Amino acid sequence: MQIEGKVFIVTGAASGLGEGTARMLAANGAQVVVADMQADKGEAVARDIGGVFVKCDVTQEADGQAAVDAALKLGKLFGLVNCAGIAIGEKTVGKNGPHALAAFTKTVTINLIGSFNMIRLAADAMSKNEPEATGERGVLISTASVAAYDGQIGQAAYSASKGGIVGMTLPIARDLARSGIRNMTIAPGIFGTPMLFGMPQEVQDALAANVPFPSRLGTPADYAKLAKHIIENDMLNGEVIRLDGAIRLAPK
Repeated sequence: MQIEGKVFIVTGAASGLGEGTARMLAANGAQVVVADMQADKGEAVARDIGGVFVKCDVTQEADGQAAVDAALKLGKLFGLVNCAGIAIGEKTVGKNGPHALAAFTKTVTINLIGSFNMIRLAADAMSKNEPEATGERGVLISTASVAAYDGQIGQAAYSASKGGIVGMTLPIARDLARSGIRNMTIAPGIFGTPMLFGMPQEVQDALAANVPFPSRLGTPADYAKLAKHIIENDMLNGEVIRLDGAIRLAPK
């Protein structure tokens, strides 16, 4: 699939991995719907890249459909990149008692259910496309995490939500194969995003030093490069790719 001339939705596109991906897509000739809850930042990104901003809570069907409808006004929707998500740290049983159920539910709802909500709505629109010469009608990319495989202390909710994304990657690809729609997942390691930049500098430095090679934080540009390759390589389907510099997370 060629990016130029195609329409994409990127969730969480007001910052971090989503912003990096939205900018990459626009730089390669795509029209981009910037879907995010952060209106000011999202509108600024959309202006910069000549895209369209839609305020979108990915857990809400109406918001997800509004993002898809905005994309269809620009042309045929050929791609979705799910970058919206949250991270919390809370032990199953801590000093103040058991893990708050509401916090666990919120994390799974946004990260996992929100990703699936956007996938199902975007895939429905893509299934109506005229296929490319390759038979392809669209591509879906979601964001998991290495925490899906080696979650740390306090990451039960986050790891569960990202593990769910890993687990649904192949069955969704199989579901959508007859429609010519691919489904892939990227599992980033330690990346420099607003979530991580909220931590103390010494914590950031220590995390970066633990990456075998390259010993640095990943960047939104690193993520966007892989997203670009996935979009353009039609043999990539139903798989999760770790993007982590060979790190394996320790318990803490």
